[in-house]
Amino acid sequence: MSSDRPDSRTIRIAAAVITDASGRLLLVRKRGAGAFMQPGGKIEPGEPSRAALARELREELGLAVDPSATAWLGRFSALAANEPGFQVEADLFSLPLSGEPMPAAEIEEMIWFDPAAVGTVELAPLTRDLVLRLVSDRADEA
Repeated sequence: MSSDRPDSRTIRIAAAVITDASGRLLLVRKRGAGAFMQPGGKIEPGEPSRAALARELREELGLAVDPSATAWLGRFSALAANEPGFQVEADLFSLPLSGEPMPAAEIEEMIWFDPAAVGTVELAPLTRDLVLRLVSDRADEA
């Protein structure tokens, strides 16, 4: 889905693809949810996606992010993990990690996930079907 005007069953989000030196992926699980996913969240009406990402990372993980330090990876769609019958349309960004992430707000748990360990935790569809492939492709290019 690439429309700038998603339908009412689409949730627009901005999310971060953050990896460490070992290639592990930073994932979070929101309170009351079972699936782990990229940190990030909903884009407010009229809010640029980079600004939404910086706001969400500050609220969820206490990270100060310079929006200009993010690299846009693309816009991707997948089934929503926590809202049955909805799709997410995600602007994904990679960014360097500065500071130590600490779960806050609605974040119940944070993990560093080894992409080779698929099947060990429940992953959101966007993470499982798209982000893991992106991380693998980026690792192959390095």
